[in-house]
Amino acid sequence: MKNLIVFYSLEGDTKLIASTISEKINADILELKPKKKYHDSGFKKYFWGGRSVIFKEKPELQDYNINLENYENIFIGTPIWVGTYAPPYNTFLKKENISNKNIYLFACHGGGGADKFYKNIKEIIPNNEFKGEIDFNEPLKESRSDILDQIDNWLKMVYFNN
Repeated sequence: MKNLIVFYSLEGDTKLIASTISEKINADILELKPKKKYHDSGFKKYFWGGRSVIFKEKPELQDYNINLENYENIFIGTPIWVGTYAPPYNTFLKKENISNKNIYLFACHGGGGADKFYKNIKEIIPNNEFKGEIDFNEPLKESRSDILDQIDNWLKMVYFNN
């Protein structure tokens, strides 16, 4: 079984989780990188990020060379913006046909909102088997060992037991 982790990370939280999962399950990684970088601090971060979500913007992404057909398991990770996934996924999901895969979802946030992300992504890519979900509250501010324990426990439940 080949594993792929697809993620977008603005401040590094989601990247931390993606790289940790990758090490645990021997997965390839695809980091979605917009050609035009989002503001990552202050008022502009929330204003432009929120605006981008509300208007369902599709930012142009840097080129990547991954064929999703080569993977059985796809982990999708995002920061939570206005209650759902970050806009680079609008672009990615429009371009890629994700079906007949095992999907694992993870999210990072500063105060909740992952449930809407899970619901939205399942509606957009319905022809898949969703195996598990987990979210993290500002993992870069948590102890490394606590994050590792959360990831280990989650993977034992949803990945290694299947």
